[in-house]
Amino acid sequence: MKKSLKVVLAGLILLGLTACGNKNEADKLDTIKEKGVIKVATSPDYAPFGFHTEIDGKDKIVGADIEMMEAIAKKMDVKVDWVDMSFNAVLAAAKEGKADIAVSAISATSEREKVFDFTTDYYTSPQVIVINKQSADQFTSIEQFADKQVGAQKGTIQENIVKQQLKNAKLVSIEKLPNIFVEVKNGSLDGLVVEKTVADAYVNKNPELMIADIPLKSMKEDALRIAVPKGNKKLVKELNKQIKELKEAGTIEKMVDTNNQLTQNGDN
Repeated sequence: MKKSLKVVLAGLILLGLTACGNKNEADKLDTIKEKGVIKVATSPDYAPFGFHTEIDGKDKIVGADIEMMEAIAKKMDVKVDWVDMSFNAVLAAAKEGKADIAVSAISATSEREKVFDFTTDYYTSPQVIVINKQSADQFTSIEQFADKQVGAQKGTIQENIVKQQLKNAKLVSIEKLPNIFVEVKNGSLDGLVVEKTVADAYVNKNPELMIADIPLKSMKEDALRIAVPKGNKKLVKELNKQIKELKEAGTIEKMVDTNNQLTQNGDN
């Protein structure tokens, strides 16, 4: 009798643990729909995808990534709760559950794919090297960056590009991208690697800077995607559906163009 009771109790405990496990492993889409809010980690220092600007006397986060995610959330019938942080912490926030997803001009690297599932790409931009115009004659090939200081935003694929494609250059990692442009502008850095769309926004506003006529190898990482913690297939499927509709309508391309103009006209 006691043995039978132990077996029954063990079975009940196992069922309880299984139920708790299933609850914890629920797809984030269900929770998001239930709460009516999607928590999004972003680093708004990467114009035109995300940046701060003043509107009606108030600081506001704007950008193509911001507009795209707001449009997606509207289609999902939920609101966005933005979590503003440095890029180096964006993916960690999503991984640790401090945010549901990460949207910040993110690329899907092999290392990141071990922890995250990624949506289909929503925008693709090649990588370029930005230099000071005064150095135009000095830098006409990758080899000329040997022993030179080249900047990249901390935690980004651009760090790897400097290491892999400008092998003899000295990588300088800086947390905030605008600060790297300032360093190149002031001559403290010899150049920086960044996506062309972002480079255009800064170069058009800063006549002292230019994009070097030195092509970098294209990679799959040139495509931007939304990062979703693994185990959320329904959420990824929903996001893919919305991205597809926005891309087919040309909406994301327009968002990038509009925010590029805003960047050039503002104080960002």
